[in-house]
Amino acid sequence: MNSQDSATISPDIYSIHNAVLVLEDGNVYVGSPYGAQGVTTGEIVFSTAMTGYQETLTDPSYARQIVVQTFPHIGNTGVNDEDVESSKIWVAGYVVRDPATHISNWRAQRSLDADLDTYGIVGIADIDTRKLVRHLRSAGVMRAGIFSGQALVDETGRLKRVEDLLDVVKSSPLMSGANLSQEVSTDSTYVVEPQGEFEGKDPLYTVVSLDLGVKAMSPYRMAERGCCVHVLPANSSFEDIAALNPDGVFFSNGPGDPATADFEVEQLRKVLDANIPFFGICFGNQLLGRALGFGTYKLKFGHRGVNQPVQDLTTGKVEVTAHNHGFAVDAPQGNPVPSPFGNGHYGRVQVSHIDLNDNVVEGLQCLDIPAFSVQYHPEAAAGPHDAGYLFDRFVDQMKSAQAKRNERNARAEQSKQN
Repeated sequence: MNSQDSATISPDIYSIHNAVLVLEDGNVYVGSPYGAQGVTTGEIVFSTAMTGYQETLTDPSYARQIVVQTFPHIGNTGVNDEDVESSKIWVAGYVVRDPATHISNWRAQRSLDADLDTYGIVGIADIDTRKLVRHLRSAGVMRAGIFSGQALVDETGRLKRVEDLLDVVKSSPLMSGANLSQEVSTDSTYVVEPQGEFEGKDPLYTVVSLDLGVKAMSPYRMAERGCCVHVLPANSSFEDIAALNPDGVFFSNGPGDPATADFEVEQLRKVLDANIPFFGICFGNQLLGRALGFGTYKLKFGHRGVNQPVQDLTTGKVEVTAHNHGFAVDAPQGNPVPSPFGNGHYGRVQVSHIDLNDNVVEGLQCLDIPAFSVQYHPEAAAGPHDAGYLFDRFVDQMKSAQAKRNERNARAEQSKQN
């Protein structure tokens, strides 16, 4: 059905057999239940990806968010146990236009609808998602709720008024100010050994990855380049990191407001002070920005999908990239500037990547210490592989640091002998 303002809607237009999407600004959409039935609230966002819905659903960066798929047909290829990016579905709710009635893929093990139901993900289908997304692009992301089944009736068995549903939405937490990384992080350290041609061989480098909501493909991308990756919980200290004697440190993607991540920023500054090569993506990019002394801010509707054009300003190359972020770093573009923290404590910094749609900062490069980051997802799960070179940059950075360290040790040993 078409959306209407809550002031013009009475319960007569929906029944207990419907699902109702209520936006914080009063817009209401009536459709069909999809997945589990009940009630869910969260920040409503949209993803422009045509494929990769399973990777989207299992991306921890979507915690507490209701995801709208702009592509109308969802679920055609079902789901399997190989394409997941974490241990569960993380989205708070799911909004689609035309869910598949039949799945057709040789790798499919279950239907998407069944998985959503299993994980208790409340969804809605059969609404005009094009109209909804056009509204969100104009009004900006906001809180929303999906209601279906018994969540639509009160204790007397009568259908609830839209005003009652709207009160539930307006009482839900905001994304601004949300500290979520430790909610989605691993409880204990685990190790991803070298993969592919390096499987069974001694690792070329040891990487410590702080799990702020990491997708499984990120440590795999480093492992297939010969790295042994130790994935640590988000509340790990610098001492925990340093105890593993890493050649490099990686801060992952993750949900929430980077302005709340004071503990993680403090640990990152210790990593930078120790001159350990650093690579961050998404939330990790925002934390590097904060560690260097830049601010962060909330985008009007964010970047989500696998078709975002970004320019690497260090090479001039344009790449199509996968995104999932609602916050960005506020850093000056153009010539390098001294890091604001400590009056240039970390030397010169430059914006290395920008989004060609809206000129948002998409990457940072430190020129005097071995640290860089990007705002998007180079692991390409799902998405294009244009940005895979960034993992090679990280490996080159560790290789260079290792060579310098070996040279210093050799000189020190020579001095002892003399």
